[in-house]
Amino acid sequence: MSKLRILVGVKRVVDSAVKVRVNSAQTGVETANVKHSMNPFDEIAVEEAIRLREKHGKDAVEEIVAVSCGPTKAQETLRTALAMGADRAVHVKTDADLEPLSVAKLLSKVVEAEKPSLVILGKQAIDDDSNQTGQMLAGLLNWPQATFASKVDVKDGSLEVVREVDGGLETVSSALPAIITTDLRLNEPRYASLPNIMKAKKKPLKTVSPADLGIEIKSRLQTLKVTEPAKRQGGKIVASVDELLDKLRNEAKVL
Repeated sequence: MSKLRILVGVKRVVDSAVKVRVNSAQTGVETANVKHSMNPFDEIAVEEAIRLREKHGKDAVEEIVAVSCGPTKAQETLRTALAMGADRAVHVKTDADLEPLSVAKLLSKVVEAEKPSLVILGKQAIDDDSNQTGQMLAGLLNWPQATFASKVDVKDGSLEVVREVDGGLETVSSALPAIITTDLRLNEPRYASLPNIMKAKKKPLKTVSPADLGIEIKSRLQTLKVTEPAKRQGGKIVASVDELLDKLRNEAKVL
């Protein structure tokens, strides 16, 4: 098997255990003084890169590079990826609100510089649920893509991925380089050990700006208003089918 360099995208998001609240300006969710962590799908992407190295050996997977686009605090997320097992990191520093196309353009320039054989991304981020960046990146690079991966195998310069689709599972194969986006059932991410957390502080982390990459960040979407969903009313127990039909017809007015 030829040597692989794997690039893994990671995003800093509000922790999945946090109960999100709409901010007072109703422009989005409250992020100040709220715990953040790595996007869970991106944790799976980092884990899969590490497992490919463990399976094929360090001679086969020569380097794992983590990359994140965002503010200074995104470096905390990159350090987590380094503690899990990535070798070095690239931080595209920007305080702008990033939409999927902007992220894909930034990542495409990082790919051009790093020249990876494989790019692994989470299928979506839990803050916007866009599920677009991986596909857009593949389009910009004109690379093959395998999305919603639940099993990954690399051998002899080719990639085989089992995908989760509506009808079940689909197996696809492609040549490298390629893009993979990870689904939940691909693996169970490991916890970084304390020694590895300490070692991660000394691993190289390079910072660049969108301008360094020749990308101008543009906003193509405008959020008009963000509101919380209406509170759900309590359920009712009915004594008969006739009573159920009556309530559906006269109270809920769905019949």
